[in-house]
Amino acid sequence: MECSSSLPKRPLLLSLAFSLLLVLIPSAEAAAPAAPAVLTYHNGPLLTGNVNLALVWYGQFGRTQKIVIRHFLKSLNSYGNANLEPRVSGWWRTVESYAAAAGGGHGRSPGIKVKVVRQVSDTGYSVGKIITADFIPQLVQKASGGNPNVVVAIFTDRMVSVQGLCMGKCSLHGAVGNGPKKQPYIVVMNPETECPGACAWPFHKADDGPNGPVFQPPNGNVGADSMVIALASGLAEAVTNPFNTGFFQGEISEPIEAATACSGIFGSGATAGYTGKVRIDPKSGGAFNAHGVNGKKFLLPAVWSPKTKSCWTTM
Repeated sequence: MECSSSLPKRPLLLSLAFSLLLVLIPSAEAAAPAAPAVLTYHNGPLLTGNVNLALVWYGQFGRTQKIVIRHFLKSLNSYGNANLEPRVSGWWRTVESYAAAAGGGHGRSPGIKVKVVRQVSDTGYSVGKIITADFIPQLVQKASGGNPNVVVAIFTDRMVSVQGLCMGKCSLHGAVGNGPKKQPYIVVMNPETECPGACAWPFHKADDGPNGPVFQPPNGNVGADSMVIALASGLAEAVTNPFNTGFFQGEISEPIEAATACSGIFGSGATAGYTGKVRIDPKSGGAFNAHGVNGKKFLLPAVWSPKTKSCWTTM
């Protein structure tokens, strides 16, 4: 981590294209999303270069959930089949563009290579099933093994409550330590039990606001696919505002950041309660907007673009 054959006939192609693309027209009463905040750079370091991740699986996680999350992370820097668009790596390039914006918008943004270098499991809930801020340093130490040069990602299972989540946030990030030894971390919860209406939408009916369509998760697992959305948001914000001196608007205690500036938007034409344009996999029925490695598909949130100063989506 650093700071600073052959082609089928055209009718079949057209048929497939229409089966993949789902464009829903919201009702006339649907409220348009508020204009996104304009994020300001506060002259602090961003995460660039190599971002090495140490993961802790806190509680009980199935194999499917771990695979989905790890495949998402591998997809960030995968530029495989160019015929599969849009891609997760394209989404990640918008996050990478913040480095150039921090330098005044000059030059090409350096790539950010994300790699999982360590994983640990805590199936016994070592600090209990209610995680407050006081317990975060213990879990960071457990995940990192004392290595200060990793970003820690804490995943909690559906039986765990995390202070600060579910109430308008589905992931959080911060840093432990002092001075130059501060270590960034991200916390992502499985919302299936605690707050599916807040943090599993659009794979679960939303608690509040207009009732838009509820979609099938692209990988067939509500918990895993909801956690991918939260992880994508948390990782984008940890990279662009790791120490609350990067890109944000508002108060340091409640900053509006790269993903929260575009909350609830997944595609163009989004309105309150409506994701915007997404695709539907004709085989699984799952909604997605980005291709990943090994045939995986993901639904990723919009992020604020420092180039256009607006919310950017893959579709």
